[in-house]
Amino acid sequence: MAWIKTVPFEEATGKLKTLYQRVTGPGNNVDNIMMAHSLRPHSMEGHMALYKNVLHHSGNKIPKWFLEVLGVWVSSLNNCGYCVEHHFSGLQRLLRDEERGLAIRAAIEARSPAQAPLDAAQQAALLYARKLTDAPASIVESDVEALRAVGYDDGEILEINQVSAYFAYANRTVLGLGCSTKGDELGLSPSNSDNPDDWGHK
Repeated sequence: MAWIKTVPFEEATGKLKTLYQRVTGPGNNVDNIMMAHSLRPHSMEGHMALYKNVLHHSGNKIPKWFLEVLGVWVSSLNNCGYCVEHHFSGLQRLLRDEERGLAIRAAIEARSPAQAPLDAAQQAALLYARKLTDAPASIVESDVEALRAVGYDDGEILEINQVSAYFAYANRTVLGLGCSTKGDELGLSPSNSDNPDDWGHK
């Protein structure tokens, strides 16, 4: 559901149908954020490739559940309820600790990373993500050095940066086109991290 025309799964043809078949979840469900691209399938293809590689790739070293925390944090800062709900559900599925997940969400909603049951390095990553989200031009080299100081290597810093940047894009896609969660199955994500071309949602 969006404010622009979208093509439902059953009416898709050609490249769009092929892409839909790659991103579907149970019952041929296509998330509305992907369906919003249906008038420009090449745009959907680019979005999905970025999403899969940034969040769901075996080359990432930061735990997937914490990458989802970053996504929920950035989405909350951007007041993007669609992405908060989707990725909090995914976070809970990956974390497998409902109480801890709820405590993390409470800290996010309070805009207080220090209240979250996260270690010092993870809280530092949230602070970097907040500054990048709220005032990107104010980021300076010392912000990166602060991440190194808590133990992140440069590749992991890149992961933190890319997840934060991806959600800025995803949030603006959703908010700018009026996507709702109506009809979506929350918490599904690509399960095959070893194959960047496998976009299937489970």
